[in-house]
Amino acid sequence: MVMDVVCAVLMDRQGHVLICKRAEGMSHAGLWEFPGGKVEAGESDSVALIREISEELACVVEVGDGLSTVVHKYPDFTIRLKPYRCRLCDAEVQPQALEHAELAWVDVAQLGAYDLAPADQPIATELQSEER
Repeated sequence: MVMDVVCAVLMDRQGHVLICKRAEGMSHAGLWEFPGGKVEAGESDSVALIREISEELACVVEVGDGLSTVVHKYPDFTIRLKPYRCRLCDAEVQPQALEHAELAWVDVAQLGAYDLAPADQPIATELQSEER
């Protein structure tokens, strides 16, 4: 079974990208990821992403262009991860770690210094290759 998942590549005005550290008790706890979650039945990718970011980070995003889809097989399931470039609708309302242990705005070139979840690693690689 393949689970459809969306994630936000959320950039700030200085060109930093938001990554989130998975909390204790979550699968892959301690790993960093681009925020997002499962697409529910009947939802479009953009509606799911707006909902997930609101639930996880208490902010509203505008969903832009997609990046390359990542299919990753974990031991128990497979995900089809669809990343989208996003921006905050209100720069005054900064993301909050409601479900994650920590949030970090990082330079794209520094993403390799973080222990990213396996499915998120190709997204970081794509972002870094765009900067060259």
